[in-house]
Amino acid sequence: MAGLIKREDIDAVRERARIDEVVAEHVTLKPAGVGSLKGLCPFHDERTPSFHVRPQVGMYHCFGCGEGGDVISFVQKINHLPFTEAVEYLAGRVGVQLRYEEGGGQVRRGVEPGTRQRLLDANRLAEAWFVEQLASPAAQHGRDFLTSRGFDRLAAERFGVGYAPAGWDNLARRLRDAGYTEAELVESGLCSQGGQDGRRVYDRFRDRLIWPIRDVTGATLGFGARRLSDEDKGPKYLNTPETAIYHKAQVLYGLDLAKWDIARERSIVVVEGYTDVMAAHLSGVPTAVATCGTAFGSEHVRIVRRLLGDIADPSAGVISGNRVRGGEIIFTFDGDAAGQKAAMRAYAEDQHFAAQTFVAVDPHGYDPCDLRMAEGDEAIQRLLSRRIPLFEFVIRTSLGSVNLDTAEGRVTGLRAAAPVVAGIRDRALRREYTRRLAGWVGMPDDEARAAVRAYEGRARRIEDPPPEDGGQPATAARPGLPTADDPVVALERQALEVILQMPLVAERAGADDIAPASFTLPIHRAVFEAVQAAGGTIAVPGLVESASVAGMEPREAQSRAIRHWIDLVRGGAIASVDSAITELVVAPLPLPAPRGKSPELDAEAVRRYAEGVLAAQVRLDINRRLAELRARHRRMSPEDEGYRDLFEAITGLERRRLRIGQRA
Repeated sequence: MAGLIKREDIDAVRERARIDEVVAEHVTLKPAGVGSLKGLCPFHDERTPSFHVRPQVGMYHCFGCGEGGDVISFVQKINHLPFTEAVEYLAGRVGVQLRYEEGGGQVRRGVEPGTRQRLLDANRLAEAWFVEQLASPAAQHGRDFLTSRGFDRLAAERFGVGYAPAGWDNLARRLRDAGYTEAELVESGLCSQGGQDGRRVYDRFRDRLIWPIRDVTGATLGFGARRLSDEDKGPKYLNTPETAIYHKAQVLYGLDLAKWDIARERSIVVVEGYTDVMAAHLSGVPTAVATCGTAFGSEHVRIVRRLLGDIADPSAGVISGNRVRGGEIIFTFDGDAAGQKAAMRAYAEDQHFAAQTFVAVDPHGYDPCDLRMAEGDEAIQRLLSRRIPLFEFVIRTSLGSVNLDTAEGRVTGLRAAAPVVAGIRDRALRREYTRRLAGWVGMPDDEARAAVRAYEGRARRIEDPPPEDGGQPATAARPGLPTADDPVVALERQALEVILQMPLVAERAGADDIAPASFTLPIHRAVFEAVQAAGGTIAVPGLVESASVAGMEPREAQSRAIRHWIDLVRGGAIASVDSAITELVVAPLPLPAPRGKSPELDAEAVRRYAEGVLAAQVRLDINRRLAELRARHRRMSPEDEGYRDLFEAITGLERRRLRIGQRA
């Protein structure tokens, strides 16, 4: 077994890998005060952003679920990686050559067989091989298929389309030559195992066009393969099976290409196939993605929410054709029964999600790829411009199977659509769609209202069951530090935020003079004691000087020193205190925004804020100590031993309080 990664290499990875860039590949981040960014948490489902990132110190924290840490722990959590593999992943991104503590100081090559990185490497090698095979004479019918669908060589290169040649073990032999074991061939999903003895390993994809399925970072997790020959009795589309790295319910094809446009335009278009994604992108719709052999589900909803940012804006629900506030999702379902079923599933996923979701269906039943071939590049954009709200599509779908020209049909249609309208949680939308339903079925408004009202109670009972004890629904306890409703607790929290986020300013403001006993909350006191155990804020100038001696620029030296110091503070804390430290490091500070176009903080405002907060914390401690000493002094007589010493201590504290007040 290879040894541990050298500590200095881990520090180099942590320093070079910008946490805001890594997080932004999964979450749309927006400014949240000076030096802070926020977005929807990728680790729990939420509708109001509570996930904060502070790039200057390289840390993140979610004030909703309590998850927090640095760039390495984020990669561990988001990609389900052990620490070593997370470091190796980031090292590959930022170009750090890792060294390992092993026997004679050998450098470890790669990672242990069977790990995530091995599977990713196998997929990357297979992708390059598939692309290479597309240019071979045997792939002519694959190239002909692409041409027939309107895709040239450049389009194939853009989307990484390849070809898996006929034969049982072409890819298997290529992977074996690269050092992969039989077990890894099967674990990767690139090969299957069977035969008469059940042990033969053979290529999963044979004589098929291949599309790489990548995660949001661009790493290839699996493949989708289309049948080219009638002799192939397998399914039309064959995907990589579930593996350690590929989970079809958690990926969207094309997301690696579309993510930036999705975040910028606050819009995402969901199509049904790989060629539909290609057609949409080539037609000027770069926000198109597709599911991979599965229905659009709850995991996909969470992915889309994170990319769009504040998708659950309560003011977002509109029923006009205009773009909604907070972003929009457009489904291009086929007009057939399967497409209608897919729309109903999307509607059932999430009401907040549905309020910003639209459906675009071509009247001739064309999918985007067919539409582009039939009507040109502008056709897909015209299709999207004719989108209708998902609510309307679902209601009209429920009316589509009845004859509204007859009295019986109108009554049946009203009864079929009323439960759908009753299930709309937004009251304003429910009222509006009730009115529209009356018009669609040709019945009086009051009859439509009565029909919907009959189902409303039933819908609410299903969606919002009362608590078993008959009381108010329980509110989940908020993780992390206690809420700071008490002004004293709020001040303690602000003081710790200043100390941890601005230790150089805090040191000059006298942070190390504060006594641990001045913090009333045990968790606050424990955090401050962790600061003291790391040498206090006075240790930071020395760390800056060491970094400067190493040849770093002043700004870089300060940043590295502060990060290293925070690591020391966290390193000496137990888990609950470490979580509190992370929260305090990332919390936005109430500082004035930078002036003009300059991203720099007003240094004088920072100093005033820090000194003011710390001075208030010291005065609070002095007042508490003065109250104790005066109470003891009043119980003594002038003849008692220590009476004069106690009086001098009180006088000294009063003078110190006066000086602090004048300075603040």
